[in-house]
Amino acid sequence: MPQISTLRLCLLRGMYLLIAVGLGLTIWPSIIAPSSPAADPHSVIRALLGGLSLMCLLGLRHPLKMLPLLLFELAWKVIWVVASALPAWRAGTLDAYGSESLFACLMGVVLVPLVVPWGHVWRTYVRGPGEPWRVRRGAAAPR
Repeated sequence: MPQISTLRLCLLRGMYLLIAVGLGLTIWPSIIAPSSPAADPHSVIRALLGGLSLMCLLGLRHPLKMLPLLLFELAWKVIWVVASALPAWRAGTLDAYGSESLFACLMGVVLVPLVVPWGHVWRTYVRGPGEPWRVRRGAAAPR
């Protein structure tokens, strides 16, 4: 299996750190001290992004093992930009919050693909063997 360069590993760690710190500064204050805890429609989004920021801290230690996290980050941002932000922008209905979110998401859509080792993703997740659907009886469980 080809090795991933030290530079690529550093870039991955930098991306995990950028996400963790960015979300830590913007999302965690509203998780720790919500302005209106009752029936807040954005509480699910904050919880998801808070969880993402915590998982990105694991990416600092295990940058390759946590690659699906960056793939998820890229996927949700592309979906939101294409399905929500661009139609609203074209219709002239994108508000200030949407504009800020669009800018932040476009940064992710540009930066994440630059740091992801796509050859490794292809070899590991697309072409590589998957885990079995079930363990055969009598076979030792994987460690």
